[in-house]
Amino acid sequence: MMINVSYGTWETVWSFLHRALVLNLALAVANLPLLAALAIVAEPTAYPLFFATLTLSVGPSVAAAFGYLHGETSYVAAYRRFLRPALLRGALTTALLGVLVADVVALHDHPAGAYLVPLFVVLAVLVTAAGVVSLALLPLRPGTRLWPGLLTAAYAAVRRWWLSGLTLLVLAAAAVAVNQAPVLGLATLPGCALILAWVNSAASLREPARES
Repeated sequence: MMINVSYGTWETVWSFLHRALVLNLALAVANLPLLAALAIVAEPTAYPLFFATLTLSVGPSVAAAFGYLHGETSYVAAYRRFLRPALLRGALTTALLGVLVADVVALHDHPAGAYLVPLFVVLAVLVTAAGVVSLALLPLRPGTRLWPGLLTAAYAAVRRWWLSGLTLLVLAAAAVAVNQAPVLGLATLPGCALILAWVNSAASLREPARES
């Protein structure tokens, strides 16, 4: 049986595949020091400060991916445009996550841990979700300043929590897959995951329609 697919459908499919492949390569190059360290070091958790520093490259690379998907002429152009603000947002997100993870580890066996650990875990999830949305704000609302942007991102992440949850689930699955099979994972998954993250983040930031 032959399946008739319109030219427009094929164009959409190939456009998606092209963007995903471009992002896969760009993300691998932008985060090469982090990927190399993860491949060499057997226990990354034993060197938290070192790997926290290397993860600072993730924010600009994700923001550049969002800018490229939003219509920038190239990934490189988007990277240059959003490097500084994305680096700052990424650093704040990493620092907050570091504090929350340290609190979870410290309170794990403490009597108060039964009450505080779940709270810190929820806050860590919220910080991560808001961090992703805040990077999408850079191409969507380039004039937004840092703190108003972070508050807007946190509100959007909570308001449409199902989109945030799906985004984090897909990004986590992609990260696990890359860790298990680096070559195959990097060649196929990061770009697709970030395209979904971009769509969900843009939808989260979209204002609800007002009834006239």
